[in-house]
Amino acid sequence: MNTSAVEISLPVAETVTVTEDTLTVELSDGRSLSVPLAWFPRLVHATPVERRGWRLIGRGHGIHWEKLDEDISVEGLLAGRPSGESQASFKKWLFARRTSRARGSTRRTRNGRH
Repeated sequence: MNTSAVEISLPVAETVTVTEDTLTVELSDGRSLSVPLAWFPRLVHATPVERRGWRLIGRGHGIHWEKLDEDISVEGLLAGRPSGESQASFKKWLFARRTSRARGSTRRTRNGRH
């Protein structure tokens, strides 16, 4: 019995929108894919400006947020996979983020800026 392999090509991301509760990706095949922002804790804890700081990577197969050190693949979104980051890793990131912000605030106050 002969079987023929079916080649499946995944669509790529063309644009990304992040709201307070949703990540929406417009795909090259015309679909819009929306998932709960809660799937990606780093995006939940990001500012609106940071959420807009995305860029496409891998010719649109992924989305990257430099300031958040977050990468999301289109394949993962299509498969319905939320962030695979461990709680320990996320807590370490969140602690470093809070510490960094606190230091920045202290520096601005010392320099007479608020």
